[in-house]
Amino acid sequence: MRNQIAAANWKMNLTLQQGEQLLDDIFNAGIHLKDNQQAVFAVPSPYLTIAQHKLAAATNYFASAQNCYNKKSGAYTGEISAEMLHSLGIKYCVIGHSERREYFNESNQMLAEKIVLCLDNNITPIFCCGEPLAIREKGTQNEYVQTQLRELSKIFHQNNLRK
Repeated sequence: MRNQIAAANWKMNLTLQQGEQLLDDIFNAGIHLKDNQQAVFAVPSPYLTIAQHKLAAATNYFASAQNCYNKKSGAYTGEISAEMLHSLGIKYCVIGHSERREYFNESNQMLAEKIVLCLDNNITPIFCCGEPLAIREKGTQNEYVQTQLRELSKIFHQNNLRK
């Protein structure tokens, strides 16, 4: 049976108390996931350990990082590495969200590096591809996303990042 994953990104919303309440409300709703279903909550980095602890009590519920840096370690104040996420037991990490691409100018090369670091640390990347509103309004979103995927694939192939 095919796995089904529903992922929710909190973005930069909710206080710690609001986030805890949201998770409590979800658990109290009595939602029981099947073996092939997973619910993944991409929470802000300061909440990862708390979300991880709360979610551990439920089957097939996971905390995800919203991002990681494209370097293994170093003087990158405020960033979080895939190795750090792994040390917390995080199983998922969102990579390439449209806001990260737009506001932080993340390139496909940078995203490829992040994916490799996640995989090296047994973290499943949730790779985001998508288009800005202007592209959607033109009706060229499919070509835009295909280009993103082609470019990423080319980077992997050219740099022999993963087989």
